[in-house]
Amino acid sequence: MANEPRQIPPLFTQYDVSSNTSSDRATESKAPYTEMIALLQDILAAQDRHNQLVEELIAQMGATQKQRANELGQWKQANPHLARDCHRAAEWLSQAQTEYLRGVTEEVNDNGEGLIDSEYLMNELVDRYGPRLAHLNGVLQILSQLGNTTDASKTTE
Repeated sequence: MANEPRQIPPLFTQYDVSSNTSSDRATESKAPYTEMIALLQDILAAQDRHNQLVEELIAQMGATQKQRANELGQWKQANPHLARDCHRAAEWLSQAQTEYLRGVTEEVNDNGEGLIDSEYLMNELVDRYGPRLAHLNGVLQILSQLGNTTDASKTTE
């Protein structure tokens, strides 16, 4: 239905000035508009379907997020001491990450020209700092989420 090729009415039309009846002219002049109306109705139907799919996607994602927040809240209630320890560890690790980033940025600023010109220096920097920074970020993210003092299930509702 929506993929059927439609003939597009010409931009400029010719008018027959011969002695046709007025009803024939009215019918001829309405023909391009009926095609445009049908096309607009097809576009509207496709847009309505798109909106339905987006609403379903949002509902599904919201349900998944709400379930995850509830599970996290239950874990925190079952392990309050561990949740507090995770919070403290995340604070310490955040400070360590800040210092680590300070060192990385100093090295990049000191060797900026060389990093642009030399692929070896860039690879060396990435190999030396990349994996540690990625893992540190992952651990910090987990500890922060587990040690978050606000109840995530209340914020998603």
